[in-house]
Amino acid sequence: MPFLVHLHGYNSSPESLKVTQTAQWLQAHAPDVELVCPALSPFPLEAISQVEQILACRDERPIGLVGSSMGGFLATWLAEKLQLRAVLVNPAVHPHRLIQKYLGENTNYHTGEKFVLEPRHVDEFRSLEIPVLQHPKNLLVMLQTGDEVLDYRDAETRYQGCPMVIEPGGDHGFQNYPAHLPDILTFLRATS
Repeated sequence: MPFLVHLHGYNSSPESLKVTQTAQWLQAHAPDVELVCPALSPFPLEAISQVEQILACRDERPIGLVGSSMGGFLATWLAEKLQLRAVLVNPAVHPHRLIQKYLGENTNYHTGEKFVLEPRHVDEFRSLEIPVLQHPKNLLVMLQTGDEVLDYRDAETRYQGCPMVIEPGGDHGFQNYPAHLPDILTFLRATS
């Protein structure tokens, strides 16, 4: 799997801690893997379009996805649509419910970029929800019970039938994430 696309969380950026940790680990342990982490639009259909454009240019190289929080939601949609393997780290489950409180002007805390979230964007998130997973074995779900942003039980229920790691404690950032990178890469490299 020489091509890994990392999808950061909502209102985050390619400079997030998990992306940085992934890049450092790959450089040291799997230099053959190219890491791509786009600065995702806060608007769901634009974010999906950004990633689809990247995937279209991959020259038939094997690809894996890692998505954190909202990136996990987007990775789920892409993995199902394109039959890719994905690792979801504390994924958002029903973002159209979560995002309601952010309607109006927002500021990306990494970049300072301002944007306006409108009700139509809530509808876009709703349109990307997949009622029934068709390829659950392609999704490795990693949860920590101490996630202070998302209730891990929502993802535990949503992703039943998927390989799953549930760790007690932790937080939304997923403590000790680098220790999981060997298993993440093994899962993404697997062919069945």
